[in-house]
Amino acid sequence: MKTHTEIIETALSQINWQQEPYGLYEPIAYTLSSGGKRIRPALVLLGCKLFGGKAEEALPAALAVEVFHNFTLLHDDLMDKADLRRNRPTVHQKWNDNTAILSGDVMQIKAYQLLSQVPEKHLKSVLDLFSTMACEICEGQQYDMDFETREDVSAQEYLEMIRLKTAVLLGTALKIGALIGGADAESQNLLYDFGINIGLAFQLKDDLLDVYGNSDTFGKKIGGDILCNKKTFLLISALQCAEIDIKSELLRWINAKKYNPNEKISAVTNIYNLLKIKELSEDKMDFYYQKALTSLKKIDKNNENWKELHNLATSLMKREI
Repeated sequence: MKTHTEIIETALSQINWQQEPYGLYEPIAYTLSSGGKRIRPALVLLGCKLFGGKAEEALPAALAVEVFHNFTLLHDDLMDKADLRRNRPTVHQKWNDNTAILSGDVMQIKAYQLLSQVPEKHLKSVLDLFSTMACEICEGQQYDMDFETREDVSAQEYLEMIRLKTAVLLGTALKIGALIGGADAESQNLLYDFGINIGLAFQLKDDLLDVYGNSDTFGKKIGGDILCNKKTFLLISALQCAEIDIKSELLRWINAKKYNPNEKISAVTNIYNLLKIKELSEDKMDFYYQKALTSLKKIDKNNENWKELHNLATSLMKREI
């Protein structure tokens, strides 16, 4: 039996991106062939099968979620001026900024075309959920950009930003799957809450790995968030809990116009270590992980798909990539 990832990979490979103009479609093929864990589309299939639905009915929505997710990465990498994604040059680096914008636009359109193949009885509800999610992700990205010019971002504001930018995609993927699978409204919402809280824990882990991970396995340069002064939970927490001398040192690095990148990464990481920010972040991750499991345990579906969701949540918490 094929795994959910194999089903998705096979279906993605059957989408024809070998079209003209090649300058538009080749970057899309490049992006979708770069691997990734395919977590989000797998959640659609798992959410559907959890309630006895057929995976093939949820597959168009799963593909739509994955294509849409990768579209956001093209634009996100451009906005963040990121050089690497999954250990390969980002689209705007390999091609140019305009290509990242336009190819991303086509991916968003293609996501809706895929979504239109959902069984007609669910189509309106699925489209509404998907469109709400798409708007929320854009809202989260705007908050993320707004935070770049603010020094007073609170931890709560940051958590709301990552809920919108990251977590709603996981929650909506599960809810769409559950809807197609025939779940009742309460179960759909419980699964959505599970996804939201796992998404929050996932992003907090991502922030942690950006500082404490291994670039060979993480797929991105370590310390990138530090170099661009990104308002992560780690930086916000450090600014909030540091005494005046340490806070002044941290602000000096944040405001520095000229610096040695490795020296800045090392200095800020040392401040995080001194303030035990790593442990603080891990505690917050565990808080959302436990909330996620509480929602999942309220769903009376103790089958293989339930266990797979539980195992996925655990693996995301323990991941080093």
